[in-house]
Amino acid sequence: MKMDKMDDLHSCVPPSSCDCFVSLPPASAAREVIFGKNSDRPKDEVQEVVYFPAECHAKGTKVQCTYIEVDQVERTHAVILSRPAWLWGAEMGANEHGVCIGNEGVWTKESVGEEEALLGMDLVRLGLERGTTAHEALQVITALLEHYGQGGSCKEEPTPFIYHNTFLLADRMEAWILETAGRFWAAQRIREGARNISNQLSIGTEITAEHKGLRQHAQKQGWWSGEGEFSFTEVFSLIHQPVRMEAAKARYCTGQQLLHKHSGQITAETIMGILSDKSSGICVDSEGFSTTGSMVSILPQDPHLPCIHFFTATPDPSRSIFKPFIFVPNIPSFPQVKSPSFGDEDPIRENPRFQSRVDRRHDLYRQHQLVLEVMDRDQHENRRLQEAMQKFQQQTLERMKNLLAGSLTLKPQELADLFCNSVERELKLYK
Repeated sequence: MKMDKMDDLHSCVPPSSCDCFVSLPPASAAREVIFGKNSDRPKDEVQEVVYFPAECHAKGTKVQCTYIEVDQVERTHAVILSRPAWLWGAEMGANEHGVCIGNEGVWTKESVGEEEALLGMDLVRLGLERGTTAHEALQVITALLEHYGQGGSCKEEPTPFIYHNTFLLADRMEAWILETAGRFWAAQRIREGARNISNQLSIGTEITAEHKGLRQHAQKQGWWSGEGEFSFTEVFSLIHQPVRMEAAKARYCTGQQLLHKHSGQITAETIMGILSDKSSGICVDSEGFSTTGSMVSILPQDPHLPCIHFFTATPDPSRSIFKPFIFVPNIPSFPQVKSPSFGDEDPIRENPRFQSRVDRRHDLYRQHQLVLEVMDRDQHENRRLQEAMQKFQQQTLERMKNLLAGSLTLKPQELADLFCNSVERELKLYK
């Protein structure tokens, strides 16, 4: 796609956004890495939460991603994912080794093109399934990116909506920012403090790792003279920013300010509060786009303590409940937050794609939407339900805090059923 056409396309699309956050000691209140992400997507898109156990695969097999097949590895790790229900990958998720990844859409001087390849969301899942650390997951993603490329529509609509990606990867000890432009990329290691990303490039000259041909490509395109320090942001950012990226600047700055304000005291609850902040635009509720799912993870630096991952599986974190999940044996399925399957009749499998729509709403999504409608039209019910949801959330956070402190012990099956039982309690609250 030519740059002038791409700019025209961006100017007529309503602003969209995503935000990822990470806090490491000494910014965290405890010896924990805290990861958080809002997934901001088309307003009526359904996001499901799904668990896949670790698996062994026959040598030489392929795995079908959203649009293309890639070579499968012999063993994939157990993962929990929050994803738009129509695709294979994920907006965000975690694996059994305490690795968390989230992605953001970004537009750069590198043309997005229209050929189907790997979506950034496919790369999130592939990184989680194959990486035992944040750095290893980054190596997985960059190798796949260089080999297969990224591309294809990121929306379930006939009109293509295409972007490249930035990623935030975290584990118990460190975090990485990975920013891409086509098959080219730069990465920055974060070892302490707090960091956030929005829909823009943010890596300047502090590059820890990069595509081996990155600077040569920039020189060849006439974007960099080859002299002086090389800033990935300055070299690859568009001169005339699309509307959505201009809006992201304000969100990025506000996110930085909120992290700085709470530095030294950041907890999972802090990040949940930031993700729920509507005045900053971090919690999105517009005509075209909204925050359709949210995730927060606690990654203790003590390897003997479990990582705890919280997911909403519903839109608007300011009026949703974050429900906990811990990787243990015998995890059951989550039918209440799993969207229906349409097999070969799914519009994504038709050619051309997305010529029709199907109802992907899962049980929790349906009930939550009904509750939001009640809250919007009845102030008394709004207060009552908001208080009930906040009480539920506080009780959940307190239990998980006690679990990490050793003052609460749960049986193996109670841990396995943790997320599923939380969803059931939420459904009872709404009914």
